[in-house]
Amino acid sequence: MTLKKFLLFIILSGLFAKPGVAQKDTTLQQSSASEDTALFKLPADRRQSRITVLKDQVLGKNYWEEKFRGNWTGIFVGINGLAQTDYSLYPEEEQDFFDPDLLRSYAIEMNLLQFSQGLQQSRNTIGLITGLGLGLQSWHLDKRISIAEGPTRIEPVELTYDNPVKSKVVSGYLNIPLLIEFQVPMKEYGNRLYFSTGVILSKRLSTHTKVKYTHQDKDYKVKSPDDYYMRDYHYSATFRIGYRWVNLFASCDLQPLFNGKKGPEVFPYSVGVGLISF
Repeated sequence: MTLKKFLLFIILSGLFAKPGVAQKDTTLQQSSASEDTALFKLPADRRQSRITVLKDQVLGKNYWEEKFRGNWTGIFVGINGLAQTDYSLYPEEEQDFFDPDLLRSYAIEMNLLQFSQGLQQSRNTIGLITGLGLGLQSWHLDKRISIAEGPTRIEPVELTYDNPVKSKVVSGYLNIPLLIEFQVPMKEYGNRLYFSTGVILSKRLSTHTKVKYTHQDKDYKVKSPDDYYMRDYHYSATFRIGYRWVNLFASCDLQPLFNGKKGPEVFPYSVGVGLISF
């Protein structure tokens, strides 16, 4: 091959090679540019969330929350009723004297303290919960009936006021929950559907009856504190479910309200909703 032919071959090779390289570089640049454009079209919080998720996945970390947190604290209200009533200790004319008006009887829970412990190493959707709370149970009886402590048992009392308006029995409790909770992360990891179940141990703090009546256009209230043969300690089963601002609960005592043969065999239950979560 002569020198002229060799130089001509080099020149032609360069002319044909350059467009290919340029095309390859252009393709790479366009691909890179399209990825950058797609990434930065995302909102800032979405970009940061994507970066955090990818980073934590690489490091093998849980990218929802660092610690399990339960759902116990808050203020809950509901209706208060009685189940499995047995008045076999009383004559027929005294049956059902402790029969509350379901729509007027109420339960209030103020759950103030909470301690949570997760049960998983790599996730945080199952855990145990305990804490401290105050509970109030109120039973509205027939307005002409109240109760009193007899020598051996609770006795019904017929009210003789001219215009009785209200008769109820109220008990206050200190509550300690022992719960297990399951959480299901939804679209946003901070919002979770939860289910919890377990028992609540309760210490009775006080009990009283309250009667309200009118006489000569004046309102009067008679409040009579006593223990009324109610148990000092009891435990109840509970089930709770919630998502975001919707929180529901149901509880039922596993022991009768009154000690032994000291009163009718009744089992209180409560069903309600959460008003405020702490």
